[in-house]
Amino acid sequence: MSKQKGTRAERELFHLFWKNNFAAIRAAGSGSTTMPAPDILAGNKNRLLAIECKSIKNNRHYFPKKEINELVEFSNIINAKPIIGMRFDNHGWFFLDVNNLKTNKNGNYTISLKLSKETGNNFEELIGKYKQLKL
Repeated sequence: MSKQKGTRAERELFHLFWKNNFAAIRAAGSGSTTMPAPDILAGNKNRLLAIECKSIKNNRHYFPKKEINELVEFSNIINAKPIIGMRFDNHGWFFLDVNNLKTNKNGNYTISLKLSKETGNNFEELIGKYKQLKL
């Protein structure tokens, strides 16, 4: 993901949260610090989300185990739900609960468009507007 494309996707998500009565902050340069930090922190009175965002044109993205562990570590400290936000070109946003991800044979994580469609939530589901039944 190019830095510019990633920044655009994070800003898009940031504004979506605000339009839906969630406060949100974007941690610019979140991947360039030695301390764990998500791309976006968003919440309301009922829930707090720590989100690592990726915007990709391919059908899958590989996450190093360290990146996921840091998101979980940060989330545990502030009692937030750790979420991976995947924006696939021409398919939009999908949100996956980190606690439901399985490691691949290398001990890292692979998030595909197929997995995102099967187990991920759309934005409205993420913020609790409605729940879609998975078949």
